[in-house]
Amino acid sequence: MSINKVILVGNIGRDPEQPRVLGPNNTRRVLNISLATSETYTDSKSGERKTDTEWHRVELWDNLADIAHRFLKKGSLVYIEGKIRTEKWTDQQGIERTGIKIRANNLTLLGSRSGQSNNTGEGSGNMNAENNQSTANAPESTNNLEDDLPF
Repeated sequence: MSINKVILVGNIGRDPEQPRVLGPNNTRRVLNISLATSETYTDSKSGERKTDTEWHRVELWDNLADIAHRFLKKGSLVYIEGKIRTEKWTDQQGIERTGIKIRANNLTLLGSRSGQSNNTGEGSGNMNAENNQSTANAPESTNNLEDDLPF
């Protein structure tokens, strides 16, 4: 048995663009976003507080792409569940490249970095790609995640 599951809580790096329309009859939509996760720690040698930020490429499909485009802004705080995907491509110079992205299957709007409302009218909102249902609150397992966030 194997499991490929990623859970990220972080801030959106820039305002989402319009989702790209794909597929036969233009029935699929995809949106790529950048998500920053940060970890603050104390350097053991200098005693100085430092922050490491990791950037993640996240791919959202169909209803999740629509929700993200409609409600997310630069700095919005989100909870994302998904799978790690490795992609390969050849760049303009003919060099083969490999990258990692997260294909999201669950998106929960937790608020924005500045503490402003996320404009959903619900406070927090949860969207799941599998059943397309929206709930007013974050999943129980994420209720206390904001207490551990370094920003």
